[in-house]
Amino acid sequence: MIKFVGAFDTVAALPNTQFPEYAFVGRSNVGKSSLINAVVGQNVARTSNTPGRTQTLNLFNINDRVMIVDLPGYGYARVSRMDALRWLKRLEEYLITRRQLRRLFVLIDSRIGARESDLDLMDFCDAHGISYQVVYTKRDKRIRDKNQHIINHESHPAMLPQILETSAEKKTGIEPIRIIIGIK
Repeated sequence: MIKFVGAFDTVAALPNTQFPEYAFVGRSNVGKSSLINAVVGQNVARTSNTPGRTQTLNLFNINDRVMIVDLPGYGYARVSRMDALRWLKRLEEYLITRRQLRRLFVLIDSRIGARESDLDLMDFCDAHGISYQVVYTKRDKRIRDKNQHIINHESHPAMLPQILETSAEKKTGIEPIRIIIGIK
């Protein structure tokens, strides 16, 4: 059973649960909510064609065993500079302080590749010893940027070596994430 726990504006407002958390983060419009919906098998995360719709820390309880965290996107969203900085500080606070966090999935649009904001997040995680796994989204779409930055774990010590490739639309690459999270 999947339950929406709530949308939280601050890290301090998050419930203190014993459940392990698996967080999804990425640039605005990377397909984060669509991937979460594909992973849990239900439309629980709100999807939109407008980048930047997720503005809170959204928690979903899966079978009273694990929590999925839908983190706000970064990069493109049309928000004020002040809001963008506030969101960044909140993300950093979540990543550094949340003891329940078991895995951070850093989503990158496979058509575009990693951008500076993705690399900045990865560098932040590397510097703070926050383990993360890169997940390419939209693998069923045509690549738009032929000169993509190559990502590998040798350059990023906190990155897990296996890079996952997914398509929420075609439901490919979803099972490995479900296995990692422990969703049957």
